Amino acid sequence: MRERWFGASGRRVPEIAVEGELELDDALVLDSVEDYAALRAAHDEGRPVVVRAASAEAVKAALARPEVAVALVPPDRRELLELDLTELTYG
Repeated sequence: MRERWFGASGRRVPEIAVEGELELDDALVLDSVEDYAALRAAHDEGRPVVVRAASAEAVKAALARPEVAVALVPPDRRELLELDLTELTYG
């Protein structure tokens, strides 16, 4: 399981997690990575950024952003936890 830093909390978390199974504390939770200003502001503050992702493409887009700590997948899409991001990214 690959992990990322959870903002400036000093905590490491799985880069892909099921929504509702990870303590999010005061993380900024977004539905997409389109709000670059919010991503950057949260990152600059050391606040963790979490993005909801319901498809392989959405997970890939979320984790391509260095500001994002976790891609949250819906409980009914647990198969996304098993994504091979290297294969998805580089083929």
